[in-house]
Amino acid sequence: MRDPYAILGVRRNAGQEEIKTAWRSVAKAIHPDHNQDDPLATERFAEAGRAYELLRDPARRNRYDQARREAELRRMEAIKEKMRGPEPAEEPVGTESAEEAISRIFGVDPQPAPSASRPKASASRPAEKTGPAAAAKPESPAETKQEPAKTDATVRRLAAPGTELVAAIVRRIRDRMTKTAEKVPDLVVDLSVSIDEVIDRARVSLELPDGETVKVGIPPGATDGQVVRLREQGYRVAGMTRGDVVATLRIRQDGPFRTQGLDLVTTLPLDLQDAVLGCETTIETPNGTATVQVPAWSGSDRIIRIPGKGLNGAYGEYGDLLVELRLVLHEKPDDKVTDLMRSQRDGLYL
Repeated sequence: MRDPYAILGVRRNAGQEEIKTAWRSVAKAIHPDHNQDDPLATERFAEAGRAYELLRDPARRNRYDQARREAELRRMEAIKEKMRGPEPAEEPVGTESAEEAISRIFGVDPQPAPSASRPKASASRPAEKTGPAAAAKPESPAETKQEPAKTDATVRRLAAPGTELVAAIVRRIRDRMTKTAEKVPDLVVDLSVSIDEVIDRARVSLELPDGETVKVGIPPGATDGQVVRLREQGYRVAGMTRGDVVATLRIRQDGPFRTQGLDLVTTLPLDLQDAVLGCETTIETPNGTATVQVPAWSGSDRIIRIPGKGLNGAYGEYGDLLVELRLVLHEKPDDKVTDLMRSQRDGLYL
């Protein structure tokens, strides 16, 4: 694979959000469905997916960066050695066999070479006797058949080291292609949902970049930023397993309620009288009405917690409702309140 940073078009110090954004842009631009006239579209899409899978994993990305730095240092050392001139001639190194080359390059156990020190059958036998008795002794059928078989196997092993090497290379390349091209990279998207949809655990429609629409079920206890994975609902590429859709829930905070985990946050406006003297009032929540007891002399920095009026958790528990008090004035000026405040400031008493 080429440089993954160059494939996605990002800097080497790019953050995860920048890498994710670049992958979405590149995947949409080079997807095979949008480039049916390009015979290399599938290959380029798979290459971009492998680059994203490498850079999204901090451990794999760190190993790649370290290996690249080491390779750059080795290249610089090679350039320096070349500039110094040739080294003195050394003793020639023996030629390695095809099996040893396979083991060195691919980590394959080499096939045992035919032993040159194996004694021949004639050497292990005692010296043949001469005379009529020796001439009359017939050679056993097993011996006459065993010797040609050993010779033929040895000839085949010695005559075809190149064939074994090519076969091993083809097997390794085929296995590697099968492993790297077995699944399309995941499609990472954001899914905007409302608080009511989270409470009702609704199935929300999500439109994918290729125009297809899928239904995403909100799991129990869902919170803002939670990830939902849809198996084999992502990109389609011929000859590869369909990828997943990884949807991140984004709960909208634009209504009367906001979320903090399983807790709901809302605002209760108070006039000056209720803030000073205290009051009891009711407010609307997504789960019905709730009673709020406002203590006397409550300022805008006070938060009243109502247990069990938040979102439902995954195991039956409930979050709380956090009521933020906000001191407000009447739309029209109140003369009595104005005189009271003036007397408090200037020391005048009516």
